[in-house]
Amino acid sequence: MATVSIRAVRKAFGIHEVLHGVNVEASDGEFVILVGPSGCGKTTLLRMIAGLENITRGEIAIGGRVVNNVAPKERNIAMVFQNYALYPHMTVRDNMAFALMLAKAPKQVVEEKITRAANILGLTPYLERYPRQLSGGQRQRVAMGRAIVRDPQVFLFDEPLSNLDAKLRVQMRTEIKDLHQRLKTTTVYVTHDQIEAMTMADKIVVMNMGNVEQIGSPLDLYDRPVNLFVAGFIGSPAMNFLKGRMEGSTFRVGDLALPVPSAQLQGNGAAMIYGIRPEHWRLGGDGVDATVQVVEPTGSETQVIARLGGNPIICAFRERISARPGEAIRIAPDPSVVHLFDEASGARLN
Repeated sequence: MATVSIRAVRKAFGIHEVLHGVNVEASDGEFVILVGPSGCGKTTLLRMIAGLENITRGEIAIGGRVVNNVAPKERNIAMVFQNYALYPHMTVRDNMAFALMLAKAPKQVVEEKITRAANILGLTPYLERYPRQLSGGQRQRVAMGRAIVRDPQVFLFDEPLSNLDAKLRVQMRTEIKDLHQRLKTTTVYVTHDQIEAMTMADKIVVMNMGNVEQIGSPLDLYDRPVNLFVAGFIGSPAMNFLKGRMEGSTFRVGDLALPVPSAQLQGNGAAMIYGIRPEHWRLGGDGVDATVQVVEPTGSETQVIARLGGNPIICAFRERISARPGEAIRIAPDPSVVHLFDEASGARLN
C-alpha cells in the first residue's frame, strides 16, 4: 500500500493543454474516485499515474517515490480497464497467472495467489473456463483477479462498470467496495457516473475541463458544493436552480418570494441563483404554487416535474400524491438546506 501524490500536474497534446495544474492526494489505503463529464481529463490523469501517458509538467509520486520517468511495469500498480482486456485464448487461471509467470514467480506462489484471489472473487468454479464462456460480470471479476494476484501498491480502475447492465453495475459496485475493505489497497477509480462516486468513494475529486473543482467526502460534496458545477453534477436527480435576486432578506424569482438559509443574508437586487435539491421541497405549508407537468412514482418516493414561476423544477416526495398534469400543488423549500450562488462566478455564497 502507498500514497499517491499528484502535484501541479499539467498535460498538453501539442499546443492543447488538457490538464491545468492538478493537485490530488490519495492517502494510504484510501479509495479515491475521479469523476466528471466526458473530456474533463480524468482518464488522462489516471493513465499518467499508470505511466501510459507522459507528464508535461508537475510530478506524480507513488509511495513517496517520484515516478515521472519510471516505466509502468516498475511502478507496482495494477490497472483494471473498461473493456476487461482478457486474453481470449487463455483460461481464467492462465489470465490471472500471466503477469506472475512473466515475472518468473515460483509455481507454488502463483497457485497460492490465484487460489486466494479466486476465493475472494467467487471465481473458483470458473478457473478452467475461457472468457467467451463467462458473463460480463464474471469477466470483470477475472480482470480484478488478475490485478489482485500482483499484490500492487495501488489499484487503478478506468470506468470498469460502464459495459455492464444497470442491475449488474449495482452488484459490482458493492463487490468492488467490499474488495477494497478487505485488501485496504490504495485505489484510484475513474467514472463519469456520480452515483458510483457517491456510493463507493472515501474521497471524490470532481473534475471539469482539466481542472479540479472540489475534493471531499461524498456527503461534503453533496451538502456543501463550492460552486454551481459541483452542485449540479453531484446528486440524482440534480439540484434545482432558480435565477432571481435578493431583496432584503428574501429571494425573489419573478413575483415569488422564497426563504433563504439565514436572516443575515441580505441583498440589494444582486443577481443570484437559488439552489435546492429535489428532496428538500415539502408539500403544503406556507409555500408557493407549482404547476405539475409529470408525476413519476418510483415506489420509495414520488418525483414530480413541475414549473415554478416559469422555471422547471423537480421535487421528490416520500408521500404518495394524486396530482395530475396541469394541476397546482403547494410546495415549500426547507430554507436550512438552500444554497445561494453568485450568478456571475458560480461560487456558493452561504
